[in-house]
Amino acid sequence: MKKRVRVLISGQVQGVGFRYWVRGRALELGLAGWVRNLVDGKVEVVFEGEGDKVKGMVGKCKEGPALSRVDKVEEIDEKAEELEGFEFRRD
Repeated sequence: MKKRVRVLISGQVQGVGFRYWVRGRALELGLAGWVRNLVDGKVEVVFEGEGDKVKGMVGKCKEGPALSRVDKVEEIDEKAEELEGFEFRRD
C-alpha cells in the first residue's frame, strides 16, 4: 500500500548536502517525492512509496548525513498522489 508523508527537518540541515543525501537514499529505496530548503532553515521533504520504506527513510532523516545535525523531525501523513521520480524544488 502506498504511503505519503511530509517531513520537516530542523537543525544544521542546510549547506551540508542534506538535500542531495535525501534524494540519493530515497532513490536507492525506490521512493518518489521531492525535497527543498525552507527560508526558516528547515528542509522539507515529501516521500511516497511502500509504507515500510517510507518509514525507514524517515528514520534515516533523524540521523542525516555526516556534516548535518538533526534536532527535530516532524512527520505529517498525507494522501498519496502517485508521484514519480524524486526532484529538488525551489518553490
